Amino acid sequence: MIPGVSSRRRFSDLSQQEVLALAISSEEDDARIYRTYAERLRAEYPGSAKVFDGMAAEEDTHRRRLIDLHVKRFGEVIPLIRREHVSGFYARRPVWLVENLGIERIRDEAEMMEKDAHDFYVRAASKATDAETRKLLGDLAAAEAGHSELADSLAATHLGDGERDAEARTAHRQFVLTWVQPGLAGLMDGSVSTLAPIFAAAFATGDTWQTFLVGLAASIGAGISMGFTEAASDDGAISGRGSPLKRGVAAGVMTAVGGLGHALPYLIPDFWTATTIAGIVVFCELWAIAWIQNRYMETPFFRAAFQVVLGGALVLAAGILIGSG
Repeated sequence: MIPGVSSRRRFSDLSQQEVLALAISSEEDDARIYRTYAERLRAEYPGSAKVFDGMAAEEDTHRRRLIDLHVKRFGEVIPLIRREHVSGFYARRPVWLVENLGIERIRDEAEMMEKDAHDFYVRAASKATDAETRKLLGDLAAAEAGHSELADSLAATHLGDGERDAEARTAHRQFVLTWVQPGLAGLMDGSVSTLAPIFAAAFATGDTWQTFLVGLAASIGAGISMGFTEAASDDGAISGRGSPLKRGVAAGVMTAVGGLGHALPYLIPDFWTATTIAGIVVFCELWAIAWIQNRYMETPFFRAAFQVVLGGALVLAAGILIGSG
């Protein structure tokens, strides 16, 4: 191969036999992907796992029909050609990039897979010169276009109201454990723990720029520390809390956001204007924490508000007293 020149072939340059071989390998890959999704979902979403099992079986049927046609026209030796060998051809995202996401993201990915496959069969059918090949490819294009109906049919078979409710509860629980819980912990830590250093610096120096720098350093430092702590504390394999990377990102980002919320007002040169706005931001942050606790953690709102506001007020008072002294 000449350096800098792609070794991938154009779809228009493929022979009839190579188009069939490409279709066969694509169906094999898609069936394997669906089975991987099914195994990934089986423990928590058994009904959806059965849906993907059914879709994999349908891809197997397509593959067998394509192989039968290839044997009839070209013999039993199928050329080795895959999607990545064809320039401009659609590519599948690595399964590991998708399977760690939520069930809705996996369903969206499956829908996109069917659309890509449909478009391929339409192009392949337009290239076919043999009537039998053209008919089969056209039939497969129609089948791929109708897979949303197949998925709905399989869902109706395997996902009754009880299963749907159970999967919805599982998805909500996983969302709370992976994103909300570490994010809430980060927001609380960032909002409350940075109050004392920021307001102490403000009242000790009276300098808004210096106060902003203290708040920026405290927020970013706390975010990094909280993110690494959350990611390293639990790999999620036993606890079921999900990807440590996701939890670390949620905790780290929300910690930094919580601190920066009342640090940014000190970009305003006037001390009392900046401090007043920072105080209003603190009030909004604390009430947002109480709302999240009530909304996702089912903590009674007034109890959550009392705990958060009281704790925040004590830390804020400590910072002001220390800075004023």
